[in-house]
Amino acid sequence: MDIAIIGTGNVGGTLATKWAEKGYQIYLGVKDQANFKGENLLSNPNTKVTSIHEAVAAASVILIATPATAAIEVAKSLGDTTGKVIIDTGNCVMGRGPIGFSTTTDAILAHTETRDVVKCFNTTGFNNMRDTHYGTEKIDAFVAGTSELGTKIAHELALDADFGACYSIGGNDHFELMEKFAWFWINLAMFQGQGREIGFKLLKR
Repeated sequence: MDIAIIGTGNVGGTLATKWAEKGYQIYLGVKDQANFKGENLLSNPNTKVTSIHEAVAAASVILIATPATAAIEVAKSLGDTTGKVIIDTGNCVMGRGPIGFSTTTDAILAHTETRDVVKCFNTTGFNNMRDTHYGTEKIDAFVAGTSELGTKIAHELALDADFGACYSIGGNDHFELMEKFAWFWINLAMFQGQGREIGFKLLKR
């Protein structure tokens, strides 16, 4: 599987590293190939830097890890996404997001060809993506989206990023719930003083 990463900051860079180490071909789609955040990612031979259009054209999966306010601009910059899966990691936090949309994923869906768009990797901090372990347990990932293909691929990639499991919480109508879940983590970590080293796991009995 070839993966285009749009947004090479903390989240995009961390997942790019995890997946490159698993043997996936990673294309970092950037505006300026001579000067971009995450140049150190190229130390892995499975990672290349290209233009955004070239990355999207080369990959079957596109991960968007850019600021929420840029969701529409980024979606428009992808070019033809027909037949591809998009995984959105964004969150509208404290009213900051794409104008006219309540979630970043809805904004992306409205400005791209593919219908295989899901939301995943948005409910925890990049530190937890870098190290998913809490003692003998691993935190879980969650995915929302109507696309069966997108959900299947997000599940596979979550396991390859070393999450304990990846649970579907519903279709496109649950994008907002996913963003509220992210806000729950942010609230606990940042505003309630729990710190970033906290994570969620689904327990069963």
